[in-house]
Amino acid sequence: MSVTIEMIAAPGCKKCTTTQHTLRALAASIVGENNLIWREVNVIEELDYAVSLGVLSLPALAIDGSLAFPALPSARQLEAFLLNQCKS
Repeated sequence: MSVTIEMIAAPGCKKCTTTQHTLRALAASIVGENNLIWREVNVIEELDYAVSLGVLSLPALAIDGSLAFPALPSARQLEAFLLNQCKS
């Protein structure tokens, strides 16, 4: 089962850059590197897509096409979400 995680952010966001590597590594360790599709969404280039997800602030995280975190989650929050999702 593959999981698509999209980080919706603005270019140059220092908070996003700092955190994305940690969150990506965590997600890969839970779902497996081969099962993870990680995509960085530039909100300026894909504004309509971000709006369709319901993004109101940045950064945000979508999982499998749905807005899962309207604000950047902590590693612990993402881990709990993914572990719960993997049980389903």
